[in-house]
Amino acid sequence: MPELIKLDLADLAIAMGLMAIAIGLSAWEKLGLELNLALATGRTILQLLVLGYVFDFIFAVNNPWSVLAILAVMLTIMAIVARNRISQKIPHVLPWVWGSILASTAVTVFYVNFLIIQPDRWYEPRYVIPLAGIVIGNAMNAAAIAGERLVSTINASPLEIETRLSLGATPQQAVEQYRKEAIRAGLIPTLNQMMIIGMVALPGITAGQLLGGINPLDAVSYEILIMLMVAVANLLTTVVLTRGLCRQFFNSAAQLVR
Repeated sequence: MPELIKLDLADLAIAMGLMAIAIGLSAWEKLGLELNLALATGRTILQLLVLGYVFDFIFAVNNPWSVLAILAVMLTIMAIVARNRISQKIPHVLPWVWGSILASTAVTVFYVNFLIIQPDRWYEPRYVIPLAGIVIGNAMNAAAIAGERLVSTINASPLEIETRLSLGATPQQAVEQYRKEAIRAGLIPTLNQMMIIGMVALPGITAGQLLGGINPLDAVSYEILIMLMVAVANLLTTVVLTRGLCRQFFNSAAQLVR
């Protein structure tokens, strides 16, 4: 494989011309998106540059605590984003989101790290950070979708739930159908992606590896591994999260709390 063609500051400056075209098109069509596009571009560049320097430092240090620290920061940010999309009024949503994503990420990353990749050091940043980062990001989306669906459905169905409770159902039985529907909703994007991956669009991870000079078959092998990790992690995340959220809607007397 030929060596990677590296991009310097001049190349990135020229790439900014793409956003100039987008901003100009927005102004031409009077869409009012010029400021949003400019701010989004600035944030993208700043955030990715900071991320690049942070990763460069962590890779150079190659210390387990630095790896765990950056993963903890990523996990916390993603959990807060998912919590905000679900609800800020329900108590203990953030701990449940944080814990469910942590559990799913730990299970999948440890499984892959110790049984499949088996690096010389278990905390090898080259493998642990990218794999965990992908799993955390996807788990956040699944948690947000499933959690929002569950909360909105329960809030819209108090009479049905109270009727089931009055007929002798436990709180878990009263909302079990809503919980299953929420889990399915959280898994829909993942399942759809798995159904069409490699047929309609080239996955971003595979494209990045190809640009980095990785053999196409090796790139595809890692993409398969990542998709399997994401599927399991998303299912585990939504199962744990929805079970925890359901408990927040009932008091100690098994009564629905509105």
